[in-house]
Amino acid sequence: MRVYLDNAATTPLLPEVLEAMLPYLKTHFGNPSAIHAHGRESRAAIEKARKTIAQCLNCLPGEIFFTSGGTEANNMALRCTVRSFNIRHLITTPIEHHCVQQTALELQQEGKIQVHLLAVDQYGRINLRQLEVLLQKLPAPVLVSVMHANNEIGTIADLQAIGELVFRYQGIFHSDSVQTVGHLPLDVRALPVHLLVGSAHKFHGPKGVGFIYVRNDIRISPLIVGGGQERNMRAGTENVAGIVGMAHALELCCSRMQEHMAYVSGLRQQLIRSLKADFTDVRINGDPENVLHTILNVSFPLNDQTAMLLFNLDLQGISASSGSACSSGAEKGSHVLEAIGGHEQRVAIRFSFSALNSFEEIDHVASTLRRLIPQPAAAQG
Repeated sequence: MRVYLDNAATTPLLPEVLEAMLPYLKTHFGNPSAIHAHGRESRAAIEKARKTIAQCLNCLPGEIFFTSGGTEANNMALRCTVRSFNIRHLITTPIEHHCVQQTALELQQEGKIQVHLLAVDQYGRINLRQLEVLLQKLPAPVLVSVMHANNEIGTIADLQAIGELVFRYQGIFHSDSVQTVGHLPLDVRALPVHLLVGSAHKFHGPKGVGFIYVRNDIRISPLIVGGGQERNMRAGTENVAGIVGMAHALELCCSRMQEHMAYVSGLRQQLIRSLKADFTDVRINGDPENVLHTILNVSFPLNDQTAMLLFNLDLQGISASSGSACSSGAEKGSHVLEAIGGHEQRVAIRFSFSALNSFEEIDHVASTLRRLIPQPAAAQG
C-alpha cells in the first residue's frame, strides 16, 4: 500500500479541477489581454474565477490579485508594503515560512527595515502582550506579519486578536494563510487583516498559481512590473488554466469544508491514539487545542531505529516529511522546532492529511511505525 501523508507540502489535484482546467489548456487559449473574442473568452474566465475566490473569502473581487503562488504573494506583501508606506519596522515571528523570514531578513540587510521577532512558547503561540508593547513604542505604521497556521506544527494564530491590536495602533497586518485557505473558514470582511495569501496547490488545485488579498482601504505598488495585468498590480500574462483551477478547487473545498474538517480531524486523532498506545516516548508538537486538523507533527527519541525513520517510511511506501535534521539529512534542523524548544536529540516527522486519505491508511501507517520502531516487551504489554 502506498500512502501519501504530505498534504501540507502539496495536495493531489482533484479530478473535477482538472476537468475545469482542460478547456483553457486546449481550446480556450487566448491571451486575456487581447481584445478579440479569444482573448475576451480568457478574460471572462479570469474575472469569474476572481469573483468565486472573493465569495469564498467574503471580500470584493477587486481585492483579489493573482500570483504564481504563495511565495510570490508573501514577497509582494512584505516588499511592496514596506516600499509603499515607508515602513521602518516589521514585527514577525521566528516560526514563519522561509519566504517570509528570508524576505524580512533581506529587507533588513538592505537597510530598509528593522525586524522585531515575537517570542513563541513551547506550542508556537505568540505573546500578545509583547506585540502590544512593540506596537506602542515603534513609530507607526508598523508592518506585522504572522502566519495563520504554522506549516510544520499546525499551531493556529488568533488572527482576530492580533489584527485588533495592529489596527488599534495604526499598523498594517499581513498573514501568510497558505495552510488554512480552503481548510478553515476565512471571512476577511470580519477579520482585521490588510493582506492575506493563498496558494492553489495546498487545497487540491494546480501548482504555480496563488493569490493575494489586499484590503481595499490600502494601496501597494506592484512587485513585478512590465505590463498592465491585474489592474497594474502584477505584470505578466495570467495563468488562465491555473486561475480557473484554483477557483474551482477553492469553491469545492469551501462547499465541503465542515464535512472535511470533521473527517480529517478523525484521521488525525486516530493516528494520535495509535501512537500514544504503541510508544512510550512520543511527543506531539504544536498547540494541543488550537491546531490545524491537517497537520500532525510527532517526535521520537533519536536512536538507531529512528535515525533514518523518514527514509524507511518512504521505503515502505509512506510519504511524509521531516522537521528534523536527524532524519532529513539537512545540515540544519527545523527553525520551527528550534524556536519552540524542540529537543535536538529527537526525530520529528510531520504527517499531513486530506479528505482523500482513509482510516485504513492511518492504520497501515501506525502498524508500519510499530515495525520500524520496536518497543521493549514490558512497554508493549
